Amino acid sequence: MNFSTVLAFMTAALTLIVVAVAIYRGRRSFVQSTFATGMFLFAVEAALTGMVFQAATLDNFLFWQRIRLTVSSLLPATWLMFSVSFARANYLEQISKWKWVIILAFVAPLMMTTLFHNAFIALVLAPLNTSTLFIRIGWAGYLWHIFWIVTTIGILMNLERTFRHSTGHIRWQTKFIFIGAVGIFGIRLFTQSQTILFQGVDTGLFVVNLGALLVADIFILRSLFRGKPMNVSIQLSHQFLYTSFTVVIVGVYFIALGLIAWISVHFEWLRNINLVIFLVFLTVVGLAVVLLSDRLRMKRKRFISRHLKRPIYDYQKIWENFTERTTSITNTRDLCDIIVRIVSETLEILSVSIWLVDEKQERLTFGGSTVYTAAQVENLNLFSQGGTDLIRAMSSQNMPVDLKLQEDNWVEDLTRTYELETKESRSRYCVPLNAAGQLIGIMTLSEKVFYEPLNFEESDLIKTIADQAAASLLNLRLSESLRQAKELEAFQTMSAFFMHDLKNLASKLSLVTQNLPLHMDNPEFRADALKTISQSVLKINTMSSRLGLLNRKIDLVFKETNINELIGVAVADAKKFVSSPIEQEIDFSISRLSIDQEQLYKVLENLFMNAYDATNPGGQIKVSSKLQDNWAVISVSDNGCGMSKDFIEKRLFRPFQTTKKQGMGIGLYHCKTIVDAHGGKLNVESEEGRGTTFKILLPIKKREE
Repeated sequence: MNFSTVLAFMTAALTLIVVAVAIYRGRRSFVQSTFATGMFLFAVEAALTGMVFQAATLDNFLFWQRIRLTVSSLLPATWLMFSVSFARANYLEQISKWKWVIILAFVAPLMMTTLFHNAFIALVLAPLNTSTLFIRIGWAGYLWHIFWIVTTIGILMNLERTFRHSTGHIRWQTKFIFIGAVGIFGIRLFTQSQTILFQGVDTGLFVVNLGALLVADIFILRSLFRGKPMNVSIQLSHQFLYTSFTVVIVGVYFIALGLIAWISVHFEWLRNINLVIFLVFLTVVGLAVVLLSDRLRMKRKRFISRHLKRPIYDYQKIWENFTERTTSITNTRDLCDIIVRIVSETLEILSVSIWLVDEKQERLTFGGSTVYTAAQVENLNLFSQGGTDLIRAMSSQNMPVDLKLQEDNWVEDLTRTYELETKESRSRYCVPLNAAGQLIGIMTLSEKVFYEPLNFEESDLIKTIADQAAASLLNLRLSESLRQAKELEAFQTMSAFFMHDLKNLASKLSLVTQNLPLHMDNPEFRADALKTISQSVLKINTMSSRLGLLNRKIDLVFKETNINELIGVAVADAKKFVSSPIEQEIDFSISRLSIDQEQLYKVLENLFMNAYDATNPGGQIKVSSKLQDNWAVISVSDNGCGMSKDFIEKRLFRPFQTTKKQGMGIGLYHCKTIVDAHGGKLNVESEEGRGTTFKILLPIKKREE
């Protein structure tokens, strides 16, 4: 057997070992099964590549090549599914979003290799003075490789997004899996694009793919023996915005591709381009390992501190970073996640967790962690008796406590070993989060990357961060208490309005029931009684539906819609209850907008009702649409009673604030909520005695992008 064949079978064997270790080191899960399946397919592909290299005849070569391509057709969809589920707590939601893409990734490549296999390989050439073959591809093969490139970019982007969310111990466990997977698909991106560029496959590129897979296997095994990366879980925020380096790198790569090809043609010593590609791949992977090393970053800081007489930590940068990342946070869980990330990144500590103390100082609840997720904490039951002993012990502390120097019973809650823990994740320090004379929470830390204790400077830095974190957490707690108090006040106000209206309705119904025995035989009385009862029921139902709007979460379903057609439908429906004429002035140049038709229809309906209520029977109502900069503007105007400037500035768009005698002040509040959810604005222009104009501004450019 030649070198290529030996390399292929050796790579296949090592990849199968990776599959076995992945199954052994992780609990049974969808992510583990998907990863094992993906690596098993790579192993089969590598073995079939060996059979291709060993083929003695052209028919035998084509036979094994077709089987190899069929197996390779299963790889994009399998790894795309892995990339959207790996280390993600909400992987089912992510897979649901990608389901049609994943289905297409399964079906399309298989169709190219099975139904159109005759159009896949056009010709096999054996160039002079080379040991490799050149396979000319047909139109089916061309589409197959294009699809591989597109799917590979999707895989790399998903892996990048997950890696960006990881931090501390989770990043430490999964780092080499990311490097290995990115290495495999990074080199595949190159080899597939070479095929597209030259409309054929050089079998020497098979060796490059095998070498990349072999190196990736080593990195993945390193990660699997380091911890249990298949068990980790990261909650990806829906509002997490980032710039993808994947797209940038792919763009730069395609520009450099022609340059590499030109150099290989003009320089004799670069004739073996496949070897150059593999050496570049090893260099890039080695550079990634070095740049992502926590220990290297710590060594760099120490070198600068020792030889350039500068402090290890840039305190100004730390506080700027802390302030910038925590100022706009309004959720306790999000704040805790950011704080543990900052501590982990600043001091190179892999395991950082925050446990919040309840107001009664009796129990600990999960705040955020670089090791655990909320679901894991619930299953582990980390603290006996809810952590009461730990709370008492930390209430009297101000500085970080080294658990190795403590012999109290509460230390067992923080030092015991759990199934998912490694040496790098075990707690070594316990830091109280004190603010305003009370214990807000407790921060637990593992040792640093060199397993060294914290020095005085680092302990003082952690205490300062802990004090700032405690103050931020206390502010959020007080804000939440204030919000609850306002909600209670709003509920009491709502109850007063509701009870007042119910009392009026009850009085009317009471009069009807009192007079019913006396006037039962009077047809006019019976008609009035039925009318009063039906009106009362209608008002109760209307009140209930409006109150329900306050607690209903607005889930928008965006759809391309002709906004002028929606206005026309709303006007036609409004004429059923509005006796005043509604004038329309429509700008037909407005393009289709991405909006929620049902919710925006409610806004228009409510504005028409308000305009009708504000006008006399002979009043005028006008609706118009126009383009203004990057906004589509819908205006609803009336010549009614108008509103005072004070009411607009202080009370408009707030619940339970209204100028109507029978109103509840909920409609406009709900309208503004809907428009805000569209990324738009709801403005008003009004003058007492001269009418009101409401303007709905919907973004055009933003939605189209």
